[in-house]
Amino acid sequence: MTIRRGRRALLLGLSLAVLGGGLLAGGGAAPASAALLDWGDCDPAVKPLPRQRCASLLVPLDHADPGGPQIRLAVSRLAAEGPRARRGTLMVIPGGPGGSGVQRLAQKGAALAAETGGAYDLVAFDPRGTGGSAKASCGLAEADRWLVTLRSWPAADGGVDGNTARSQRIAEACARHGGAMLRGLTTANQVRDLERLRQALGERKLSAWGVSYGAYVAAAYAEKYPGRTDRWVLDSSGDPDPSRVARGWLEGMASGVEDRFPDFAAWAAHPDRATDRLRLAERAEDVKPLVLALASRLDRKPRPSATPGVSLTGAGLRQALQQALTSDAAFPAFARLVADALDPAGVPVLPRELAAPLPDEAAATTVGVICNDVDWPRESPAAYARAVAADRLRHPLTAGMPVNVTPCAYWKGGAVEEPVRITDRGPSDILMIQNLRDPATPHAAGLRMRAALGQRARLVSVDHGGHGAYLGNGNACGDRAVTRFLTEGVRPRTDVLCR
Repeated sequence: MTIRRGRRALLLGLSLAVLGGGLLAGGGAAPASAALLDWGDCDPAVKPLPRQRCASLLVPLDHADPGGPQIRLAVSRLAAEGPRARRGTLMVIPGGPGGSGVQRLAQKGAALAAETGGAYDLVAFDPRGTGGSAKASCGLAEADRWLVTLRSWPAADGGVDGNTARSQRIAEACARHGGAMLRGLTTANQVRDLERLRQALGERKLSAWGVSYGAYVAAAYAEKYPGRTDRWVLDSSGDPDPSRVARGWLEGMASGVEDRFPDFAAWAAHPDRATDRLRLAERAEDVKPLVLALASRLDRKPRPSATPGVSLTGAGLRQALQQALTSDAAFPAFARLVADALDPAGVPVLPRELAAPLPDEAAATTVGVICNDVDWPRESPAAYARAVAADRLRHPLTAGMPVNVTPCAYWKGGAVEEPVRITDRGPSDILMIQNLRDPATPHAAGLRMRAALGQRARLVSVDHGGHGAYLGNGNACGDRAVTRFLTEGVRPRTDVLCR
């Protein structure tokens, strides 16, 4: 479940888009034990904010062996603007798996501090395997580390033989080279690492804003440590069913993309697009057939791109679409890609995420977390082929990818431990927010998280498209509901819809 798009996104896309009134407990002055973390300058590569500071936290590689080998996690903080106003620590939990919390804080910290009046220390960390934290490696060949190969896009004719061979190859390489570090990449360990960070900060309770996969991490933390949560925001949640985490998130993308595409179609058919030569059709209903026909043509004959040696394929176009649907701001670039691909003299410019392979460490995290978290079905290639064929008919924009075989089907050793079951047992201190037309975590999936949490949560549904709702799409009603909860501790008395 995002959210950095593309290079650090979940194999599911998933890095790859929360959720009476009453007052909840506050924070107070900064705890002295926060000095356990040695705050200093951040790596310039993350483009930190002027007041953003960074540190590292030692945690056990294996929490069952706390005295054993330790690993370092990159931690970052944007301190509250005044001790008198300070009410505690607000964790910013990134999406993915594979998203960097330190970078997420650099991207959203200023807006979040402004919304909350500078009352919180805003803190984030890079989960194990990502960013500046300890990393794992699978030793994957370059050909297996492209986003369009890590995500199992079927062949042009819908065949899955190539996906099956690649999935087996990746699983075997990870088993040979990953070791204890790879097996330690789990949601359960991210939750335990977050608890270690709370202790190092000296906080009795934490508040949090978790987005996409980060919303699932936040929900899992609230389940394991219910007495440690203060004001808890789940933004763009996936289905928490413990038998289908990760796999169900991936499958949900098929319907999510279909839900969201009409927003892009309306945009791409609007007369205003003609000014920038981005109007793809005169009628919105003609945009989808145009994109599908182009993808089919690229399946048969890929186009050379502006990146030497890398062509735009049908799978590449569909992957670029999936990424573009996460934000209205990405619509122009995708429309330009389509326009250039339609122009016989055009040279398509690939999105950065499709122009180069992922680093081996990023690919290992992308695959490792979802395969370690839950057992995936050990279906035959023929069964996957049947599922792909059926899904291609129902959801042509994703062409069967969300139900196709992945390395998890051949993962050595299966799940590391049983996934958590999210329940309605615990304090009623959770606010969810979810876009109605989310291409990565569909609103229907968020409703399943809402049902699991029961009276612990309230849900703010936002009549908007895209992945990531709070401070993500300019909906004043949704932003106001979350900000009031974080600053005043007041939630809507019932679930609400923001038009």
